[in-house]
Amino acid sequence: MKIALVQDLHCGAGWRDFSFLKIVTDTGIVGYSEYLEGFGSPGLTGVIRRLGELVIGEDPRPVETVVTRLRLVTRHVPGGMAAQAIAAFENALYDIKARDLGVSVAALFGGPYRTRLPVYWSHCGTFRLNHHEAMGVPQPRSLDDICALGREVRDSGVGSLKTNIFLFGDGEPQVYMPGFGRTTGGPELNAEPWLVDTICRQMQAFRDGAGPDIGLKLDLNFNFRTEGYLRVARALEPLGLDWLELDIFEPDALARIRSRAPMSIASLESLFGRRQYRSYFDAGAVDVAIVDVPWNGIAESIRIANLAEIHEVNVAAHNFNGHLGTLMGAHFCAAVPNFRVLETDYEDVTWKDEIFDPPPVIENGELLLPDTPGWGTTINEEALAAHPPANRLWIGSRDG
Repeated sequence: MKIALVQDLHCGAGWRDFSFLKIVTDTGIVGYSEYLEGFGSPGLTGVIRRLGELVIGEDPRPVETVVTRLRLVTRHVPGGMAAQAIAAFENALYDIKARDLGVSVAALFGGPYRTRLPVYWSHCGTFRLNHHEAMGVPQPRSLDDICALGREVRDSGVGSLKTNIFLFGDGEPQVYMPGFGRTTGGPELNAEPWLVDTICRQMQAFRDGAGPDIGLKLDLNFNFRTEGYLRVARALEPLGLDWLELDIFEPDALARIRSRAPMSIASLESLFGRRQYRSYFDAGAVDVAIVDVPWNGIAESIRIANLAEIHEVNVAAHNFNGHLGTLMGAHFCAAVPNFRVLETDYEDVTWKDEIFDPPPVIENGELLLPDTPGWGTTINEEALAAHPPANRLWIGSRDG
């Protein structure tokens, strides 16, 4: 078996594009992976195309041999888009290998430990604020609307939700995101008293609507510094958050936050490979380690989870992709013992299900792991063509 074709596929998905790597073998077996270019990685497709030139004619089944060669030729620029591009190849090659053997990807790694995976409703309200028209849902414009959204989550059967910081005022509602340069508040990133109060009132509205049994998660992203994260954490103690999620590129600072916060701390989704994760584990910096399979590759993600287990830390899959990305995260979660929860965008553009054959099944708040070969889905290229890509950066609250 040899690799005969490397092709990138794209489609519009409302406020961003879905992107896929398709690898075709001379025997007709096809492998897919999903990657995300529009969020902070402009030019990633170009990197994938150039690396693809190196794998044509190679046997795809010894995946680690192919992946190691790609890592060697990019060794002087570890991480970033080089790592994301290599991960796209790794994930598509494991899809081929699993299909060739007639097993699921999770089975290649000794799994599954579990076939029903608890999910949480990610970006709850966040996408509605900026993209309600593409989703065909009402735009939240008040805390009363947030309370009603909490009731929707409770009624959906999903056990927990994760949200971001919302600002309601006289103008358009806004997702507060200075850490990514999308709103005011940066680069200083201070947690002013009015902002901490705003966050507390928002999360109380979610609690009032969702009730006491729904887990609440808040993602603070890169929006504060150490002092600010601690201010927010202390203020939210009465609400009993499931976890507080944040990003900071300093293990000791994150460990200090974890040691003083009254709730679990989840982080590390922006890291690449075991070498980057190790210093955070050594510092005791997190309660939950978040791992991005499209960024790291399924095999490296499992090695990260193995490292986390040595430090008595559970892992969660980072995922704000299409359904293929969700299933890639699901096979990772199914193949490791130290699993916490699977992130999923429970609501999205109305045509999302058309692109994937079949889409994932979520039942009573749990994703049912497919037992079909590979990831358990393929790309409907005809449906893909009906939604041409926008080819633009996903810049959140300023992208209309």
